[in-house]
Amino acid sequence: MLDKSIPYFNVIMKRSAALPVPVPVLPAGYSFAAFTEGDETHWADIEAAVGEFEDGGEAKGYFHDAYLPERDQLSERVLFARTPDGEYAGTVTAWWNDDGDRRVASLHWLAVKPGFQGLGLGKALVRQCLLTLARTEGKQDVYLHTQTWSYKAVGLYLQTGFEIEPTSSFGSYRNDYEQAMPWLRERLNR
Repeated sequence: MLDKSIPYFNVIMKRSAALPVPVPVLPAGYSFAAFTEGDETHWADIEAAVGEFEDGGEAKGYFHDAYLPERDQLSERVLFARTPDGEYAGTVTAWWNDDGDRRVASLHWLAVKPGFQGLGLGKALVRQCLLTLARTEGKQDVYLHTQTWSYKAVGLYLQTGFEIEPTSSFGSYRNDYEQAMPWLRERLNR
């Protein structure tokens, strides 16, 4: 869940291509699932459940605008974690951003529904996403954009090898390092 009680500042993180990617491990009975036609509804429900969007309709609209134009990429890049009974519990997207004359591998929209947080799904999804990016984008650093409201996710990203970037960015994302760090240090005990 997002913590909207603190100010919003943009945070840019990067994971070096030189770091190995540990094997993704899901809890017993859980599985990864690739995007299939119609799964944008599940993606939207997960993202709305964590507060990224006001509701599933708004989230679905974003998905349609941002990702459906690249429909042929979705089955490989939009990943889900499913429960033993088939419920969609979490998602992450192994994407890219154009950055001038280069294409940057980037992790988008990690989210785990509140009832399934703390089980290791987020960590497993990040690792699976990194493996997908290595396969689809080649060996290169991976970037992500997040915000202070997602400080718990920032902690997870740090555990999986990402580092907070003090000055650099990618795509069109802003980097609010100086403003964000006091809030992150306080919440992450850094």
